[in-house]
Amino acid sequence: MEMLNIKINGMPFSVEKNTTILDACRQFGIKIPTLCFLRDINEIGACRMCMVEVKGARSLVASCVYPIDREGTEIFTNSPKVIESRKTTLELILSNHDKKCLSCPRNNNCELQALCKEYGIEDENKFEGANPVLPIDTTTDHLVRNNNKCILCRRCVAACKEQHVGVIGPNNRGFDTTIGCAFDQNLADVACVSCGQCTAVCPTGALVVKDETAKVFEAIADPEKVVIVQTAPAVRAALGEEFGMPIGTNAEGKMVASLRRLGFDKVFDTNFGADLTILEEGTEFIDRVKNGGVLPMITSCSPGWIKFCEHYYPDLLPNLSTCKSPQQMTGAIIKSYYAEKEGIDPKNIVSVSVMPCTAKKFEHKRDDQGKDGIKDVDIVITTRELADMIKKAGLQFTELPDEDYDPALGIFTGAAVIFGATGGVMEAALRSVADILTGDDLKKVDYHEVRGTQPIKYATYDVAGMEVKVAVTSGLDNAAKLLDEIRAGKADYQFVEIMCCPGGCVNGGGQPIVPASVRNYVDIKAERAKVLYDQDAGLPMRKSHESPIVKKLYEEYLGEPGGHKAHELLHTTYVERTKY
Repeated sequence: MEMLNIKINGMPFSVEKNTTILDACRQFGIKIPTLCFLRDINEIGACRMCMVEVKGARSLVASCVYPIDREGTEIFTNSPKVIESRKTTLELILSNHDKKCLSCPRNNNCELQALCKEYGIEDENKFEGANPVLPIDTTTDHLVRNNNKCILCRRCVAACKEQHVGVIGPNNRGFDTTIGCAFDQNLADVACVSCGQCTAVCPTGALVVKDETAKVFEAIADPEKVVIVQTAPAVRAALGEEFGMPIGTNAEGKMVASLRRLGFDKVFDTNFGADLTILEEGTEFIDRVKNGGVLPMITSCSPGWIKFCEHYYPDLLPNLSTCKSPQQMTGAIIKSYYAEKEGIDPKNIVSVSVMPCTAKKFEHKRDDQGKDGIKDVDIVITTRELADMIKKAGLQFTELPDEDYDPALGIFTGAAVIFGATGGVMEAALRSVADILTGDDLKKVDYHEVRGTQPIKYATYDVAGMEVKVAVTSGLDNAAKLLDEIRAGKADYQFVEIMCCPGGCVNGGGQPIVPASVRNYVDIKAERAKVLYDQDAGLPMRKSHESPIVKKLYEEYLGEPGGHKAHELLHTTYVERTKY
Protein backbone atom coordinates (compact mmCIF):
# COMPACT_ATOMS: atom_id res chain seq x y z
CA MET A 1 0.00 0.00 0.00
CA GLU A 2 1.59 3.27 -1.16
CA MET A 3 0.86 6.24 1.09
CA LEU A 4 1.00 9.86 -0.04
CA ASN A 5 1.52 12.98 2.06
CA ILE A 6 -1.04 15.63 1.20
CA LYS A 7 -2.59 18.80 2.60
CA ILE A 8 -6.29 19.53 2.98
CA ASN A 9 -7.14 23.12 3.80
CA GLY A 10 -3.55 23.61 4.94
CA MET A 11 -3.51 20.60 7.31
CA PRO A 12 -1.09 17.70 6.65
CA PHE A 13 -2.51 14.19 6.16
CA SER A 14 -1.39 10.85 4.77
CA VAL A 15 -3.65 8.81 2.47
CA GLU A 16 -3.46 5.70 0.34
CA LYS A 17 -2.61 6.43 -3.28
CA ASN A 18 -5.62 6.77 -5.63
CA THR A 19 -8.07 7.45 -2.81
CA THR A 20 -10.64 9.91 -4.14
CA ILE A 21 -10.64 13.38 -2.65
CA LEU A 22 -14.19 12.80 -1.41
CA ASP A 23 -13.16 9.71 0.56
CA ALA A 24 -9.96 11.26 1.83
CA CYS A 25 -11.80 14.27 3.18
CA ARG A 26 -14.45 12.14 4.87
CA GLN A 27 -11.67 10.04 6.41
CA PHE A 28 -10.40 13.17 8.12
CA GLY A 29 -13.77 14.52 9.19
CA ILE A 30 -14.33 16.98 6.35
CA LYS A 31 -17.73 16.94 4.65
CA ILE A 32 -18.05 17.60 0.94
CA PRO A 33 -21.62 17.91 -0.39
CA THR A 34 -22.87 15.59 -3.13
CA LEU A 35 -26.14 15.10 -5.01
CA CYS A 36 -25.46 12.46 -7.65
CA PHE A 37 -22.88 10.28 -5.91
CA LEU A 38 -23.93 6.77 -4.80
CA ARG A 39 -21.05 4.52 -3.91
CA ASP A 40 -20.42 1.69 -6.38
CA ILE A 41 -23.43 2.39 -8.57
CA ASN A 42 -23.40 6.10 -9.51
CA GLU A 43 -19.90 7.56 -9.37
CA ILE A 44 -20.23 9.91 -12.34
CA GLY A 45 -19.34 13.41 -11.12
CA ALA A 46 -22.41 14.85 -12.87
CA CYS A 47 -23.99 17.16 -10.31
CA ARG A 48 -20.85 19.29 -9.72
CA MET A 49 -21.76 19.89 -6.06
CA CYS A 50 -18.61 18.16 -4.83
CA MET A 51 -16.21 20.50 -6.61
CA VAL A 52 -12.99 21.35 -4.79
CA GLU A 53 -9.83 23.29 -5.57
CA VAL A 54 -6.55 21.44 -6.19
CA LYS A 55 -3.38 23.53 -6.27
CA GLY A 56 -1.97 23.55 -9.76
CA ALA A 57 -5.15 22.30 -11.47
CA ARG A 58 -6.52 24.55 -14.20
CA SER A 59 -10.07 24.38 -12.81
CA LEU A 60 -12.09 23.01 -9.94
CA VAL A 61 -12.37 19.20 -9.88
CA ALA A 62 -15.15 16.79 -8.92
CA SER A 63 -13.94 15.23 -5.67
CA CYS A 64 -16.05 12.06 -5.99
CA VAL A 65 -14.09 10.87 -9.06
CA TYR A 66 -10.74 12.66 -8.69
CA PRO A 67 -8.00 10.30 -7.39
CA ILE A 68 -5.13 11.55 -5.27
CA ASP A 69 -2.11 10.17 -7.14
CA ARG A 70 0.65 12.70 -6.45
CA GLU A 71 2.80 13.30 -3.42
CA GLY A 72 2.25 16.75 -1.96
CA THR A 73 -1.25 17.30 -3.43
CA GLU A 74 -2.89 20.36 -1.86
CA ILE A 75 -6.68 20.47 -1.68
CA PHE A 76 -9.02 23.29 -0.67
CA THR A 77 -12.62 22.32 0.14
CA ASN A 78 -14.04 25.61 1.40
CA SER A 79 -12.25 28.41 -0.44
CA PRO A 80 -14.35 31.35 -1.70
CA LYS A 81 -14.03 29.99 -5.22
CA VAL A 82 -15.37 26.58 -4.14
CA ILE A 83 -18.24 28.02 -2.10
CA GLU A 84 -19.29 30.29 -4.95
CA SER A 85 -19.24 27.36 -7.39
CA ARG A 86 -21.51 25.27 -5.20
CA LYS A 87 -23.94 28.14 -4.66
CA THR A 88 -24.12 28.78 -8.39
CA THR A 89 -24.75 25.08 -9.05
CA LEU A 90 -27.66 25.10 -6.60
CA GLU A 91 -29.10 28.28 -8.13
CA LEU A 92 -28.90 26.74 -11.60
CA ILE A 93 -30.62 23.55 -10.42
CA LEU A 94 -33.39 25.68 -8.92
CA SER A 95 -33.82 27.63 -12.18
CA ASN A 96 -36.16 24.98 -13.63
CA HIS A 97 -37.11 23.15 -10.46
CA ASP A 98 -40.66 22.94 -9.12
CA LYS A 99 -40.16 24.86 -5.88
CA LYS A 100 -43.48 24.02 -4.22
CA CYS A 101 -41.67 22.68 -1.20
CA LEU A 102 -44.49 22.95 1.33
CA SER A 103 -46.68 20.51 -0.60
CA CYS A 104 -43.83 18.19 -1.56
CA PRO A 105 -43.75 14.74 0.12
CA ARG A 106 -40.03 15.22 0.67
CA ASN A 107 -40.32 18.56 2.45
CA ASN A 108 -37.79 18.61 5.33
CA ASN A 109 -36.32 15.36 4.02
CA CYS A 110 -34.91 16.60 0.73
CA GLU A 111 -31.18 16.66 0.01
CA LEU A 112 -31.52 19.59 -2.38
CA GLN A 113 -33.50 21.59 0.16
CA ALA A 114 -30.95 20.83 2.88
CA LEU A 115 -28.05 22.01 0.72
CA CYS A 116 -29.87 25.20 -0.24
CA LYS A 117 -30.30 25.97 3.45
CA GLU A 118 -26.68 25.06 4.23
CA TYR A 119 -25.33 27.34 1.51
CA GLY A 120 -27.71 30.19 2.24
CA ILE A 121 -29.50 30.33 -1.10
CA GLU A 122 -31.66 33.43 -0.75
CA ASP A 123 -32.61 34.12 -4.37
CA GLU A 124 -34.10 30.88 -5.63
CA ASN A 125 -35.13 32.59 -8.87
CA LYS A 126 -31.72 34.06 -9.69
CA PHE A 127 -31.51 32.23 -13.03
CA GLU A 128 -35.23 31.93 -13.69
CA GLY A 129 -35.88 31.18 -17.35
CA ALA A 130 -37.70 28.60 -19.45
CA ASN A 131 -39.53 26.29 -17.09
CA PRO A 132 -41.69 23.79 -18.98
CA VAL A 133 -44.34 21.94 -17.00
CA LEU A 134 -43.84 18.20 -17.47
CA PRO A 135 -46.58 15.55 -17.10
CA ILE A 136 -46.73 13.63 -13.82
CA ASP A 137 -46.81 9.83 -14.16
CA THR A 138 -49.24 8.21 -11.71
CA THR A 139 -49.92 5.08 -13.75
CA THR A 140 -48.29 2.52 -11.44
CA ASP A 141 -49.70 1.19 -8.17
CA HIS A 142 -46.55 1.99 -6.21
CA LEU A 143 -45.09 5.38 -7.10
CA VAL A 144 -45.56 8.84 -8.55
CA ARG A 145 -42.95 10.25 -10.95
CA ASN A 146 -42.78 14.04 -11.10
CA ASN A 147 -40.02 15.18 -13.45
CA ASN A 148 -40.69 18.79 -12.51
CA LYS A 149 -38.74 18.01 -9.34
CA CYS A 150 -36.02 15.96 -11.06
CA ILE A 151 -32.45 17.32 -10.89
CA LEU A 152 -31.02 14.80 -13.42
CA CYS A 153 -28.68 13.25 -10.84
CA ARG A 154 -29.31 9.81 -12.43
CA ARG A 155 -29.34 8.00 -9.10
CA CYS A 156 -32.67 6.37 -10.02
CA VAL A 157 -31.24 5.25 -13.35
CA ALA A 158 -28.31 3.62 -11.57
CA ALA A 159 -30.56 1.92 -9.01
CA CYS A 160 -32.84 0.56 -11.74
CA LYS A 161 -29.85 -0.71 -13.70
CA GLU A 162 -28.43 -2.35 -10.56
CA GLN A 163 -31.77 -4.16 -10.30
CA HIS A 164 -31.14 -5.56 -13.79
CA VAL A 165 -34.32 -3.91 -15.02
CA GLY A 166 -33.07 -0.64 -16.48
CA VAL A 167 -36.45 0.61 -17.67
CA ILE A 168 -35.61 4.27 -17.06
CA GLY A 169 -32.88 6.49 -18.43
CA PRO A 170 -32.18 9.92 -19.93
CA ASN A 171 -34.35 10.96 -22.88
CA ASN A 172 -33.51 13.84 -25.24
CA ARG A 173 -30.40 16.01 -24.87
CA GLY A 174 -29.18 19.23 -23.30
CA PHE A 175 -31.79 21.44 -21.65
CA ASP A 176 -34.53 19.10 -22.90
CA THR A 177 -33.14 16.06 -21.05
CA THR A 178 -35.63 14.19 -18.86
CA ILE A 179 -35.47 10.88 -17.03
CA GLY A 180 -38.09 8.45 -18.21
CA CYS A 181 -38.90 5.25 -20.06
CA ALA A 182 -38.03 4.57 -23.69
CA PHE A 183 -40.20 6.56 -26.09
CA ASP A 184 -41.65 8.40 -23.06
CA GLN A 185 -43.89 5.47 -22.16
CA ASN A 186 -45.68 5.43 -18.85
CA LEU A 187 -43.97 3.38 -16.16
CA ALA A 188 -46.98 1.04 -15.99
CA ASP A 189 -46.45 0.12 -19.64
CA VAL A 190 -42.88 -1.17 -19.29
CA ALA A 191 -41.36 -4.11 -17.40
CA CYS A 192 -40.93 -2.25 -14.10
CA VAL A 193 -41.01 -4.69 -11.18
CA SER A 194 -42.31 -2.14 -8.61
CA CYS A 195 -39.30 -2.58 -6.28
CA GLY A 196 -39.18 1.13 -5.44
CA GLN A 197 -35.40 1.27 -5.16
CA CYS A 198 -35.54 4.40 -7.30
CA THR A 199 -37.70 6.15 -4.69
CA ALA A 200 -35.24 5.17 -1.95
CA VAL A 201 -32.29 6.90 -3.64
CA CYS A 202 -33.98 9.94 -5.21
CA PRO A 203 -32.64 13.06 -3.41
CA THR A 204 -35.78 15.14 -4.09
CA GLY A 205 -39.50 14.60 -4.59
CA ALA A 206 -39.20 13.47 -8.20
CA LEU A 207 -39.95 9.86 -7.25
CA VAL A 208 -42.19 9.19 -4.27
CA VAL A 209 -44.31 6.31 -3.03
CA LYS A 210 -47.98 6.57 -3.98
CA ASP A 211 -49.64 7.71 -0.76
CA GLU A 212 -52.67 5.70 0.37
CA THR A 213 -52.86 6.94 3.95
CA ALA A 214 -56.06 8.90 3.26
CA LYS A 215 -57.82 5.61 2.46
CA VAL A 216 -56.68 4.18 5.80
CA PHE A 217 -57.84 7.23 7.79
CA GLU A 218 -61.18 7.06 5.96
CA ALA A 219 -61.63 3.37 6.80
CA ILE A 220 -60.77 3.91 10.46
CA ALA A 221 -63.37 6.69 10.65
CA ASP A 222 -66.11 4.44 9.21
CA PRO A 223 -68.08 2.90 12.11
CA GLU A 224 -69.32 0.11 9.83
CA LYS A 225 -65.82 -1.18 9.15
CA VAL A 226 -63.54 -3.40 11.20
CA VAL A 227 -60.06 -2.20 10.31
CA ILE A 228 -57.32 -4.73 10.98
CA VAL A 229 -53.63 -3.99 10.43
CA GLN A 230 -50.66 -6.31 10.02
CA THR A 231 -46.98 -5.26 10.06
CA ALA A 232 -44.08 -6.96 8.31
CA PRO A 233 -40.99 -7.99 10.30
CA ALA A 234 -38.70 -5.48 8.57
CA VAL A 235 -40.88 -2.51 9.54
CA ARG A 236 -39.94 -2.74 13.24
CA ALA A 237 -36.26 -2.62 12.24
CA ALA A 238 -36.56 0.75 10.50
CA LEU A 239 -39.62 2.74 11.62
CA GLY A 240 -37.75 4.33 14.53
CA GLU A 241 -35.43 6.09 12.08
CA GLU A 242 -38.34 8.32 11.09
CA PHE A 243 -38.42 9.62 14.66
CA GLY A 244 -34.73 10.18 15.26
CA MET A 245 -33.85 6.72 16.59
CA PRO A 246 -30.51 5.26 15.44
CA ILE A 247 -30.37 2.90 12.46
CA GLY A 248 -30.67 -0.59 13.91
CA THR A 249 -33.30 0.14 16.58
CA ASN A 250 -36.13 -2.31 17.22
CA ALA A 251 -39.25 -0.13 17.44
CA GLU A 252 -41.78 -2.97 17.60
CA GLY A 253 -43.44 -2.05 20.93
CA LYS A 254 -43.89 1.64 20.11
CA MET A 255 -45.08 0.77 16.62
CA VAL A 256 -47.85 -1.45 18.04
CA ALA A 257 -48.79 1.27 20.54
CA SER A 258 -48.99 3.88 17.78
CA LEU A 259 -51.19 1.65 15.59
CA ARG A 260 -53.68 1.23 18.42
CA ARG A 261 -53.75 4.97 19.00
CA LEU A 262 -54.35 5.56 15.30
CA GLY A 263 -57.60 3.64 15.74
CA PHE A 264 -57.04 0.19 14.25
CA ASP A 265 -59.41 -2.38 15.72
CA LYS A 266 -56.81 -5.14 15.81
CA VAL A 267 -53.03 -5.09 15.43
CA PHE A 268 -51.58 -8.33 14.06
CA ASP A 269 -48.11 -9.37 12.98
CA THR A 270 -47.28 -10.56 9.46
CA ASN A 271 -44.89 -12.91 11.25
CA PHE A 272 -47.94 -15.10 11.79
CA GLY A 273 -48.21 -15.40 8.02
CA ALA A 274 -44.46 -16.03 7.77
CA ASP A 275 -44.74 -19.01 10.13
CA LEU A 276 -47.69 -20.23 8.09
CA THR A 277 -45.69 -19.79 4.88
CA ILE A 278 -42.96 -22.06 6.18
CA LEU A 279 -45.42 -24.87 6.90
CA GLU A 280 -46.87 -24.61 3.40
CA GLU A 281 -43.59 -23.98 1.60
CA GLY A 282 -41.71 -26.63 3.56
CA THR A 283 -44.42 -29.19 2.79
CA GLU A 284 -44.33 -28.22 -0.87
CA PHE A 285 -40.55 -28.61 -0.96
CA ILE A 286 -40.65 -32.05 0.66
CA ASP A 287 -43.36 -33.13 -1.80
CA ARG A 288 -41.32 -31.96 -4.79
CA VAL A 289 -38.20 -33.77 -3.57
CA LYS A 290 -40.02 -37.03 -2.81
CA ASN A 291 -42.29 -37.08 -5.85
CA GLY A 292 -40.09 -35.73 -8.62
CA GLY A 293 -41.46 -32.19 -8.71
CA VAL A 294 -39.77 -29.28 -10.47
CA LEU A 295 -36.48 -28.37 -8.79
CA PRO A 296 -34.94 -26.19 -7.66
CA MET A 297 -37.95 -24.80 -5.88
CA ILE A 298 -37.64 -21.02 -5.58
CA THR A 299 -39.26 -18.98 -2.81
CA SER A 300 -42.23 -16.74 -3.60
CA CYS A 301 -42.35 -14.24 -0.70
CA SER A 302 -40.97 -11.24 -2.61
CA PRO A 303 -43.50 -9.77 -5.08
CA GLY A 304 -40.86 -7.69 -6.87
CA TRP A 305 -38.92 -10.87 -7.56
CA ILE A 306 -42.09 -12.63 -8.72
CA LYS A 307 -42.86 -9.85 -11.19
CA PHE A 308 -39.25 -9.91 -12.37
CA CYS A 309 -39.50 -13.65 -13.03
CA GLU A 310 -42.79 -13.18 -14.90
CA HIS A 311 -41.23 -10.51 -17.14
CA TYR A 312 -37.69 -11.78 -17.65
CA TYR A 313 -37.58 -15.52 -16.80
CA PRO A 314 -41.07 -16.87 -17.56
CA ASP A 315 -39.62 -20.29 -18.42
CA LEU A 316 -38.72 -20.65 -14.72
CA LEU A 317 -42.23 -19.95 -13.39
CA PRO A 318 -42.77 -23.69 -12.73
CA ASN A 319 -39.86 -23.49 -10.28
CA LEU A 320 -41.64 -20.93 -8.11
CA SER A 321 -43.30 -22.08 -4.93
CA THR A 322 -47.05 -21.67 -5.31
CA CYS A 323 -47.29 -20.23 -1.79
CA LYS A 324 -48.69 -16.76 -1.37
CA SER A 325 -46.51 -14.28 0.49
CA PRO A 326 -46.85 -13.87 4.28
CA GLN A 327 -48.78 -10.62 3.70
CA GLN A 328 -51.36 -12.37 1.55
CA MET A 329 -51.58 -15.45 3.77
CA THR A 330 -52.21 -13.28 6.82
CA GLY A 331 -54.86 -11.35 4.91
CA ALA A 332 -56.50 -14.57 3.74
CA ILE A 333 -56.74 -15.94 7.27
CA ILE A 334 -58.07 -12.63 8.63
CA LYS A 335 -60.88 -12.69 6.05
CA SER A 336 -61.71 -16.38 6.61
CA TYR A 337 -60.74 -18.15 9.84
CA TYR A 338 -60.57 -15.04 12.02
CA ALA A 339 -63.74 -13.54 10.53
CA GLU A 340 -65.66 -16.76 11.18
CA LYS A 341 -64.41 -17.07 14.76
CA GLU A 342 -65.34 -13.47 15.55
CA GLY A 343 -68.63 -13.53 13.63
CA ILE A 344 -67.59 -10.72 11.29
CA ASP A 345 -68.74 -10.48 7.68
CA PRO A 346 -65.47 -10.43 5.64
CA LYS A 347 -67.00 -7.71 3.48
CA ASN A 348 -66.94 -5.42 6.52
CA ILE A 349 -63.25 -6.03 7.22
CA VAL A 350 -60.69 -3.60 5.86
CA SER A 351 -57.38 -5.45 5.86
CA VAL A 352 -54.42 -3.07 5.94
CA SER A 353 -50.78 -4.07 5.79
CA VAL A 354 -47.67 -2.05 6.64
CA MET A 355 -44.79 -3.15 4.47
CA PRO A 356 -41.16 -2.20 3.79
CA CYS A 357 -41.91 -3.00 0.16
CA THR A 358 -43.51 -0.91 -2.58
CA ALA A 359 -44.14 -4.01 -4.71
CA LYS A 360 -46.70 -5.11 -2.12
CA LYS A 361 -48.92 -2.32 -3.46
CA PHE A 362 -48.90 -4.20 -6.75
CA GLU A 363 -49.13 -7.67 -5.24
CA HIS A 364 -52.36 -7.24 -3.29
CA LYS A 365 -54.17 -6.22 -6.49
CA ARG A 366 -53.01 -9.25 -8.48
CA ASP A 367 -55.51 -11.82 -9.67
CA ASP A 368 -55.75 -14.96 -7.54
CA GLN A 369 -55.02 -13.03 -4.33
CA GLY A 370 -58.42 -13.48 -2.73
CA LYS A 371 -61.51 -15.67 -2.66
CA ASP A 372 -65.10 -15.22 -3.83
CA GLY A 373 -64.42 -11.66 -4.95
CA ILE A 374 -62.98 -10.63 -1.58
CA LYS A 375 -59.36 -9.52 -1.66
CA ASP A 376 -56.97 -10.87 0.97
CA VAL A 377 -55.57 -7.38 1.57
CA ASP A 378 -57.36 -4.12 0.83
CA ILE A 379 -54.75 -1.39 1.41
CA VAL A 380 -50.96 -1.49 1.58
CA ILE A 381 -48.92 1.32 3.09
CA THR A 382 -45.16 1.50 3.47
CA THR A 383 -43.05 2.14 6.54
CA ARG A 384 -42.73 5.77 5.43
CA GLU A 385 -46.49 6.15 5.04
CA LEU A 386 -47.08 4.76 8.53
CA ALA A 387 -44.60 7.31 9.89
CA ASP A 388 -46.53 10.06 8.11
CA MET A 389 -49.78 8.85 9.69
CA ILE A 390 -48.22 8.85 13.15
CA LYS A 391 -46.94 12.39 12.65
CA LYS A 392 -50.27 13.64 11.28
CA ALA A 393 -52.06 12.17 14.30
CA GLY A 394 -49.76 14.08 16.64
CA LEU A 395 -48.45 10.94 18.35
CA GLN A 396 -45.16 11.37 20.21
CA PHE A 397 -43.67 8.13 18.99
CA THR A 398 -40.58 7.98 21.18
CA GLU A 399 -42.65 8.65 24.30
CA LEU A 400 -45.18 5.87 23.71
CA PRO A 401 -45.08 2.76 25.91
CA ASP A 402 -44.07 -0.56 24.38
CA GLU A 403 -47.12 -2.74 23.73
CA ASP A 404 -47.67 -6.27 22.40
CA TYR A 405 -49.59 -7.41 19.34
CA ASP A 406 -53.13 -8.69 19.75
CA PRO A 407 -52.73 -12.40 20.52
CA ALA A 408 -55.22 -13.80 18.01
CA LEU A 409 -52.69 -13.54 15.16
CA GLY A 410 -49.86 -11.86 17.01
CA ILE A 411 -47.78 -14.73 18.40
CA PHE A 412 -44.82 -15.69 16.27
CA THR A 413 -41.52 -17.55 16.24
CA GLY A 414 -37.99 -16.38 15.61
CA ALA A 415 -38.08 -18.11 12.24
CA ALA A 416 -40.76 -15.67 11.11
CA VAL A 417 -38.89 -12.59 12.32
CA ILE A 418 -35.84 -13.25 10.14
CA PHE A 419 -37.95 -13.31 6.95
CA GLY A 420 -37.08 -9.62 6.61
CA ALA A 421 -33.38 -10.29 5.98
CA THR A 422 -31.85 -12.00 2.97
CA GLY A 423 -31.42 -15.68 3.80
CA GLY A 424 -34.09 -15.57 6.47
CA VAL A 425 -36.74 -17.48 4.53
CA MET A 426 -34.23 -20.20 3.68
CA GLU A 427 -33.07 -20.51 7.29
CA ALA A 428 -36.63 -20.60 8.60
CA ALA A 429 -37.54 -23.32 6.10
CA LEU A 430 -34.49 -25.41 6.93
CA ARG A 431 -35.31 -25.29 10.65
CA SER A 432 -38.74 -26.81 10.08
CA VAL A 433 -37.95 -29.13 7.16
CA ALA A 434 -35.10 -30.72 9.13
CA ASP A 435 -37.37 -31.39 12.12
CA ILE A 436 -40.21 -32.73 9.98
CA LEU A 437 -38.01 -35.10 7.98
CA THR A 438 -36.09 -36.43 10.99
CA GLY A 439 -39.02 -36.44 13.36
CA ASP A 440 -36.74 -34.86 15.97
CA ASP A 441 -36.57 -31.54 17.77
CA LEU A 442 -33.14 -30.63 16.43
CA LYS A 443 -31.09 -28.24 18.52
CA LYS A 444 -29.26 -26.71 15.56
CA VAL A 445 -31.36 -23.78 14.47
CA ASP A 446 -28.74 -21.28 13.29
CA TYR A 447 -27.76 -21.65 9.64
CA HIS A 448 -25.03 -19.02 9.42
CA GLU A 449 -24.00 -19.99 5.90
CA VAL A 450 -27.12 -18.39 4.41
CA ARG A 451 -26.88 -15.18 6.46
CA GLY A 452 -25.16 -11.96 5.49
CA THR A 453 -25.31 -9.54 2.58
CA GLN A 454 -22.94 -11.29 0.17
CA PRO A 455 -24.26 -11.24 -3.41
CA ILE A 456 -24.89 -15.02 -3.66
CA LYS A 457 -24.55 -17.58 -0.86
CA TYR A 458 -24.30 -21.32 -1.37
CA ALA A 459 -24.53 -24.11 1.19
CA THR A 460 -25.03 -27.87 1.40
CA TYR A 461 -26.80 -29.49 4.34
CA ASP A 462 -27.38 -33.06 5.43
CA VAL A 463 -31.10 -33.21 6.20
CA ALA A 464 -32.25 -36.62 7.45
CA GLY A 465 -29.57 -38.31 5.37
CA MET A 466 -30.48 -36.33 2.26
CA GLU A 467 -28.02 -33.85 0.76
CA VAL A 468 -29.80 -30.55 0.24
CA LYS A 469 -28.01 -27.91 -1.81
CA VAL A 470 -29.31 -24.38 -1.41
CA ALA A 471 -28.58 -20.92 -2.81
CA VAL A 472 -29.61 -17.51 -1.52
CA THR A 473 -29.42 -14.15 -3.24
CA SER A 474 -30.91 -10.67 -3.10
CA GLY A 475 -30.95 -7.83 -5.59
CA LEU A 476 -32.15 -8.63 -9.09
CA ASP A 477 -28.78 -8.31 -10.81
CA ASN A 478 -27.51 -11.07 -8.54
CA ALA A 479 -30.74 -12.99 -9.10
CA ALA A 480 -30.23 -12.85 -12.87
CA LYS A 481 -26.77 -14.39 -12.54
CA LEU A 482 -28.13 -17.23 -10.43
CA LEU A 483 -31.12 -17.76 -12.72
CA ASP A 484 -28.87 -17.90 -15.77
CA GLU A 485 -26.97 -20.72 -14.06
CA ILE A 486 -30.22 -22.56 -13.37
CA ARG A 487 -31.53 -21.96 -16.88
CA ALA A 488 -28.28 -23.29 -18.38
CA GLY A 489 -28.43 -26.43 -16.24
CA LYS A 490 -25.20 -25.53 -14.43
CA ALA A 491 -26.78 -25.22 -10.99
CA ASP A 492 -27.38 -28.33 -8.92
CA TYR A 493 -29.63 -26.86 -6.23
CA GLN A 494 -32.82 -28.14 -4.68
CA PHE A 495 -33.94 -24.97 -2.90
CA VAL A 496 -33.30 -21.31 -3.78
CA GLU A 497 -34.27 -18.10 -2.00
CA ILE A 498 -34.48 -14.87 -3.99
CA MET A 499 -35.31 -11.45 -2.57
CA CYS A 500 -35.90 -8.53 -4.90
CA CYS A 501 -34.24 -5.77 -2.89
CA PRO A 502 -30.49 -5.86 -2.10
CA GLY A 503 -30.20 -7.21 1.45
CA GLY A 504 -33.84 -8.28 1.54
CA CYS A 505 -36.93 -6.55 2.92
CA VAL A 506 -34.96 -4.52 5.46
CA ASN A 507 -33.74 -2.53 2.45
CA GLY A 508 -37.13 -2.33 0.73
CA GLY A 509 -38.20 0.62 -1.37
CA GLY A 510 -40.75 1.70 1.25
CA GLN A 511 -38.31 1.94 4.14
CA PRO A 512 -37.20 5.30 5.62
CA ILE A 513 -35.20 7.50 3.26
CA VAL A 514 -31.52 7.58 4.20
CA PRO A 515 -29.52 10.45 2.65
CA ALA A 516 -26.59 9.53 0.43
CA SER A 517 -24.16 11.05 2.92
CA VAL A 518 -25.12 8.16 5.25
CA ARG A 519 -26.04 5.51 2.69
CA ASN A 520 -22.58 5.73 1.10
CA TYR A 521 -20.74 4.83 4.29
CA VAL A 522 -23.12 2.83 6.54
CA ASP A 523 -24.27 -0.72 5.76
CA ILE A 524 -27.94 -0.02 6.38
CA LYS A 525 -28.92 -3.53 5.33
CA ALA A 526 -26.71 -5.15 7.94
CA GLU A 527 -27.72 -2.77 10.74
CA ARG A 528 -31.42 -3.38 10.19
CA ALA A 529 -30.98 -7.14 9.71
CA LYS A 530 -29.18 -7.34 13.05
CA VAL A 531 -32.41 -6.19 14.73
CA LEU A 532 -34.22 -9.23 13.37
CA TYR A 533 -31.51 -11.77 14.18
CA ASP A 534 -31.19 -10.39 17.70
CA GLN A 535 -34.95 -10.71 18.23
CA ASP A 536 -34.92 -14.24 16.84
CA ALA A 537 -32.12 -15.27 19.20
CA GLY A 538 -34.09 -14.03 22.21
CA LEU A 539 -37.42 -15.70 21.46
CA PRO A 540 -38.53 -18.91 23.22
CA MET A 541 -39.84 -20.44 19.96
CA ARG A 542 -37.55 -20.35 16.93
CA LYS A 543 -39.19 -22.82 14.56
CA SER A 544 -42.34 -22.03 12.61
CA HIS A 545 -44.01 -25.40 13.22
CA GLU A 546 -43.82 -24.73 16.99
CA SER A 547 -46.22 -21.77 16.77
CA PRO A 548 -49.32 -22.58 18.84
CA ILE A 549 -51.49 -20.33 16.67
CA VAL A 550 -50.39 -22.08 13.49
CA LYS A 551 -50.97 -25.50 15.08
CA LYS A 552 -54.45 -24.45 16.19
CA LEU A 553 -55.24 -23.06 12.74
CA TYR A 554 -54.50 -26.39 11.06
CA GLU A 555 -56.34 -28.38 13.73
CA GLU A 556 -59.49 -26.24 13.67
CA TYR A 557 -59.66 -25.00 10.11
CA LEU A 558 -57.09 -25.88 7.45
CA GLY A 559 -56.62 -29.57 8.08
CA GLU A 560 -53.04 -30.33 7.07
CA PRO A 561 -50.25 -28.33 5.40
CA GLY A 562 -50.60 -28.58 1.66
CA GLY A 563 -54.14 -29.89 1.94
CA HIS A 564 -57.15 -28.88 -0.16
CA LYS A 565 -58.35 -26.01 2.02
CA ALA A 566 -54.81 -24.71 2.51
CA HIS A 567 -54.28 -24.66 -1.25
CA GLU A 568 -57.58 -22.87 -1.75
CA LEU A 569 -56.65 -20.06 0.64
CA LEU A 570 -52.87 -19.93 0.76
CA HIS A 571 -51.56 -20.72 -2.72
CA THR A 572 -51.60 -18.76 -5.95
CA THR A 573 -50.69 -18.75 -9.65
CA TYR A 574 -48.38 -16.74 -11.90
CA VAL A 575 -48.57 -15.29 -15.40
CA GLU A 576 -46.08 -14.70 -18.17
CA ARG A 577 -45.63 -10.98 -18.84
CA THR A 578 -44.07 -9.15 -21.74
CA LYS A 579 -40.44 -8.12 -21.30
CA TYR A 580 -40.91 -4.84 -23.16
